[in-house]
Amino acid sequence: MSAFSVPPHVLHGDGPHKVFAVHGWLADRSAYDPVLPDLDFGSFQYAMVDLRGYGEARDVDGAYTTAEGADDVLALADRLGWDRFSLIGHSMGGSVIQRTLSAAPQRVRRIVGVSPVPASGLPLPPEQWELFAGAAQNPDNRRAILDITTGGRRPAAWLDRMVRRSVECSDAKAFRAWLDSWAGEGFHERIEGSPVPALAVVGALDPALSADVQRATWMRWFPRAELVELPSCGHYAMDEAPLDLIRVVEDFLRADDEGGEATA
Repeated sequence: MSAFSVPPHVLHGDGPHKVFAVHGWLADRSAYDPVLPDLDFGSFQYAMVDLRGYGEARDVDGAYTTAEGADDVLALADRLGWDRFSLIGHSMGGSVIQRTLSAAPQRVRRIVGVSPVPASGLPLPPEQWELFAGAAQNPDNRRAILDITTGGRRPAAWLDRMVRRSVECSDAKAFRAWLDSWAGEGFHERIEGSPVPALAVVGALDPALSADVQRATWMRWFPRAELVELPSCGHYAMDEAPLDLIRVVEDFLRADDEGGEATA
């Protein structure tokens, strides 16, 4: 396996507000490529991270857990010299950033979950579990998950491209192990009541991690929570509604700067 000290990453921008962006289960850090052209790199500096088993860390061994992912993000923060930062996480990455908050609450300015997996985990009925567990070896399962969670409305060519990327950017063993962690491990008692402002962005076409799911979890646990539902979007807002996502997320992050907090 490859040597590993901090997660492979790429920095975008040179703004004073530092932000980590963590990808979800079906992609590596390239999940954020569709939003890159239009981010505010004068106000923010973004670190796009590859978790173990993905992208440039595809061959890196590990436990493949959200807790380990949080430790890796914090190790990278130390390497970059980022004492304070905000966190964005998509889907599984939403669980990783909540773990990061629980491990270092004093370092986190704001968090944004894009269709985030709740800190309680996401128990799946047997039929759904079979679909998700089989996705490690079967690309057709990945395609079905992509199709279902975007409301069955996306072009076949897009689904095919997303599946190809998912297979190419992930190690099958790691991919399968990550499922056990994000779906099966609950830690919400560690973040419940956190004063950190927390935005959840969901897509109206996503039946899995819907606004109702966030109201029962995210919105209950974070006293300073906000919820935004994008009407023509499913689970993959970076692809489906990139400009809407950028506006909602950066307006939320920018509110911290307007509050007069010194940047790291």
